[in-house]
Order: sequence, then structure tokens, then C-alpha cells
Amino acid sequence: MKIEQIYTGCLAQGAYYITSNGEAAIIDPLRETEPYMERLEKDGVKLKYIFETHFHADFVSGHLDLSKKTGAAIVYGPTATPEFEFISAKDNQEFTLGNVKIKVLHTPGHTMESTTYLLLDENGKEHAIFSGDTLFIGDVGRPDLAQKAAHLTQDQLAALLYHSLRDKVMTLPDEVIVYPAHGAGSACGKNMSKETVSTIGEQKATNYALRATMTEAEFIQEVTEGLLPPPAYFGMNVAMNKKGIESFENVFNNGMRAINASEFEAVAEETSALILDTRDNGAFAKGYVPQSINIGINGDFAPWVGALIADVKQPILIVTEAGFEEETVTRLTRVGFDNLIGHLEGGFEAWKKAGFEIDTVNRITAEQFATEVKIGESKIIDVRKESEYEAEHVDEAYSKPLAYINEWIKDINPDEHFYMHCAGGYRSMMAASILQARGYRNFTEIEGGFGAIGKTDVPKTDFVCQSKVLKQ
Repeated sequence: MKIEQIYTGCLAQGAYYITSNGEAAIIDPLRETEPYMERLEKDGVKLKYIFETHFHADFVSGHLDLSKKTGAAIVYGPTATPEFEFISAKDNQEFTLGNVKIKVLHTPGHTMESTTYLLLDENGKEHAIFSGDTLFIGDVGRPDLAQKAAHLTQDQLAALLYHSLRDKVMTLPDEVIVYPAHGAGSACGKNMSKETVSTIGEQKATNYALRATMTEAEFIQEVTEGLLPPPAYFGMNVAMNKKGIESFENVFNNGMRAINASEFEAVAEETSALILDTRDNGAFAKGYVPQSINIGINGDFAPWVGALIADVKQPILIVTEAGFEEETVTRLTRVGFDNLIGHLEGGFEAWKKAGFEIDTVNRITAEQFATEVKIGESKIIDVRKESEYEAEHVDEAYSKPLAYINEWIKDINPDEHFYMHCAGGYRSMMAASILQARGYRNFTEIEGGFGAIGKTDVPKTDFVCQSKVLKQ
């Protein structure tokens, strides 16, 4: 028996590859199938099952492509109703894989179809669980995402999750290994650890939601408290996973279409496509194709794409650093942005050499900011998360998190200058690109963000002026 966790850091997502005696199973695969096909060929094993713990919101699953290529059966737990052929497993049903078995534990709460898979080793001993979004390391799945589909309130879903954990998961032996679907960075929980593997015993000792003395009422209150709004694309990814999707290869080939600068300009005008520039924020500031939105590939790319681009069907033209075209296209397909038209051949440099118009962002160093700013007179906007702002911020700065830019952008006075920063320049450049695409030019963005400002003499405080905190 072999178990491999295939962890994708940019999505904070864990897929699992299990083999035993010539047969294999994959749990919660990402959309691109090549990594799994390579493993199957290398190991000389046959893919027998594709297990899905639930209808994922964080990403588009590759279950259909994998099934078509290998003939493997797709398995969901009880109550799942996808619009394609699958096995609807019953609670406690066992599936044989070589010399081991995988047992179905229906654990509703995060969603109604949520299922944990228990791996029984060659001796029938309980070895590991693949817990999906039911149990994370340090947290449990948020119970508010599936309210509409389940016709239940988040408190009712939380109550179901409480009993799923108490009755199906916490009763397992302490040494059973826990393999979750997500880690820190996923929006499917609020307190996930950076660790990606644990045991039942460790979680019972350290996970706030698994306290032995915790009542159902306490669980509901603590699990539902402080939940942030989910990214806009979550519901769309769930629908895609239920209904079926276009093959990864088709979408990938569209995105990999190279378009020269002249054609790029014409296509942008004809299609009203969003121009997505994935270069580093420093390169973007010095020059970009006008109206582009900057979301750097070297960061939390997919979650920010999902948070800032409202519709997964939005036509997209891509600008990348040379050599990052494939990576960018792959990451977009993982979260369902399938309407890719192509990418700028030769990148921004080709656009510049062709003599087309460019735009820039007014960016200054933290040292220059320190010499210019007048605390109490200058307006300063901090686009970090509220929790970062509350920990420490520039004196008199306003908290305007990037995630809520569509709410606060209407309050910007175009005649009033302001300085803008985040933690290191990644998020503030996204904000700058959005502001400029909507006609705002009255700001100065600060290179290196609060990390660089912290090394200057600019006054900082941890006092929170409540009137300056954007409430959710």
C-alpha cells in the first residue's frame, strides 16, 4: 500500500493517490490530469476509483477527464446528485482496492453530501481518513456555503457537522492519520494550520472544534463566528463540478494560443475581454497594456482571480513573463476561468516594441513616502486585511481591504490625493490596476508596502480608530 499526498500550495489543496496490488484510487483530483496519468504509468497500476469528498468550491475537479481516460468509476457519498454517471455510495459501504479497502463515512455539515473516506489496511485495521472539508488540521469546514442548496441555515448545517465529527470521526482510534482537502490559505475554513497531515489524537488534543467537553451550542457559535464572505467563484465552481465541464485540454489549448501585439489589440477591442497581467508588481508598475488588471502569478493567484473577477465566464486575454504562459493558463483552469482567448506573444516587451500605448503606476519607495507624508493631513489607504491593520498600521491610515474594493471604490474622491499600500506591494498593485482601469489617477502606491514602511520613521500605532475600519 502506498499513499501520496499531492499538495498544491497555490490552492492550499491536497489530492491523494493510493495504490495497492496493481490498483489505484485518486481522491479529490485537480483539473489537469497529466500528473496522475504519469504516476499511473510509472507505477504500472490501473486507476479503479476516483473518490470525491464533496462538490468542491475551491477548485474545478478533474474527475470527468480522468474517468474518460482511464475508465475509473467516480464515487460520491450519499445524497450527491451530479449530472453524469457515478457511483452513489451508501454510508459504511466498502470499496476494495488491491489488498486494502476504502470505507464510506457520510459526514454532512460542510455540505450535505460531504463524505470522509476511511482507509482500512491489508489487515483490516483503520489506517487513515481522507476528510475532505469535514475536518482540517486545526479547524473544521465552514458550514455556511451550502445553505441554499441544502435548504438549511448555517446553524443547522453546523449542528450536522458537530454530530458527524462526534459520531463518525472522533470515535476512530487516536493513531488514525488525518489527510484533509485543504490547509492554511483556503477560504473553506478560518483557522487552518500550515501542517497538512495529523492524527485523530492530535486533533482531539489541539483542534478547538474537537474539544471533548464542547456542547453542540458552543460548537455552532464558535464555528460560525468570524466567517468571511466566500470568494465569488465558489458557487460557480460547485455548479461546474456538478454539471460537468469542458475538457482541460480544450481550455488549455485556447489559453496557449499566442497572439501578436496587433491582433491582441484588435481582439481586446472586439471581445471586451479583460486583460489579465500576471507579471511581478514591480514590472507592472513600470509599464503595462492600458486597462490591464495585475494579479501576480507569484502569490495567491487563483484565490485573488476568483475574488476580483466576478464571473468565471469572463473572456480573458493574458499577459505573462516569458515562460509563465503554461503556468498561468493551468492555474486559471483550476478555478474554472475557461473563457481564455489567448496570450500576448512575446509578452509586454513585444507590445512596447510594436509602439503601442502603455500605462504606468505612480509608485514611490517607502523612504520617499516618509519624506512626503504629513500624518494628519495626508490621506493613506491600507488595503491589507482588517486583522493585519488591527495588529499595527500607519498612524491615521484608513483600512480598505482589497477584497472589498468594489464596495469602497465608489467612495474615492477623484480630486483628493491619497497614498496606498499593502504588506509588500502585491495587493496594492492589484488595487492600483483596478483603480486606474476605472479612471482613478489620484494616488501614489508605495513599493514594499508596510514591510518597507516599518523600517522608516513614519509614525505607526496599534490603536484602532473604529471609524476608519471598514466593517463587513
